[in-house]
Amino acid sequence: MNEQPAPRHPSHPLNIRIVDMAIQKITSYTMPADLPANRVAWCFDVSRGALLVHDMQDYFLDFYDRRAAPIPDLLAHTRRLIDIAHATGMPVYYTAQLPRQTATERGLLTDMWGPGLTAQPTRGAICASLSPSPGDHILDKWRYSAFQRSELETMLRQQQRDQLAICGIYAHIGCLMTACEAFMRDIQPFFVADALADFSREAHSMALDYVAQRCGKVVCTEELAAGIAARGFVRPRSLSALTAQVARSLQIVETDLQSHHNLMDWGLDSVRIMAWVEELRQAGADVSFVQLAQEPTLAAWWRLLQGAANTRA
Repeated sequence: MNEQPAPRHPSHPLNIRIVDMAIQKITSYTMPADLPANRVAWCFDVSRGALLVHDMQDYFLDFYDRRAAPIPDLLAHTRRLIDIAHATGMPVYYTAQLPRQTATERGLLTDMWGPGLTAQPTRGAICASLSPSPGDHILDKWRYSAFQRSELETMLRQQQRDQLAICGIYAHIGCLMTACEAFMRDIQPFFVADALADFSREAHSMALDYVAQRCGKVVCTEELAAGIAARGFVRPRSLSALTAQVARSLQIVETDLQSHHNLMDWGLDSVRIMAWVEELRQAGADVSFVQLAQEPTLAAWWRLLQGAANTRA
């Protein structure tokens, strides 16, 4: 760590000299391949679950080489989880530290890490490839756990959600503390091993081991996505059911959506179409990206689904 003393913060309550404990550049490492054995056999249920994207701000990602492992996998897997959550109507929560905080608000974090993001407030945005969509929830992050000084538990309870899939950075700090606190609040944490990143492979593995043995279930993105599709996504059996599912995915009022509307005008894009293809295929419908994109209306999609059903019959 850099031992050069930082200037005294004028609003620090004791006006003492603060040592710069900033995070150092993080060396590339590959994601842990072998997941630890879990003590629990929980199954993720999209009707009970929510997704937490933890501290994926440019400031924290800047400590990595974004072109090197584990970051490409982290971003791709997190993006996939967000898209599936949107496609199934599962709530998505983001945490983000505020770029500007007083010494009192930052508290002991300054003693441990120095000024952190407050020294580089222009890097506070959530990375562009994971930008929140309308309807997603962004929580101000004050301490390691996302539950501290936030409305996360209240919002989960209001939406009758008692499972929380956790992805983001850093695995052995905020992500781990959030998983621990979720467990202590009777919310089942699902720690998505290959949608997390850390200071090192060792720290990453330590966090996985702790969660698997003490407070949650460790899963990979593929396992969680398959579970969501199998348990949470029901193939629509009527045009009205399809309308309801698409409206939830696009986070719009169901009654505003008509069968002839071009869904592109309502926010549908190629990423969401890909998520729909994945969900429909895993639910047993033989459809392709080209088919959904060629005529993006509810009426056309319903004809495709009926045709797929007739073919299977």
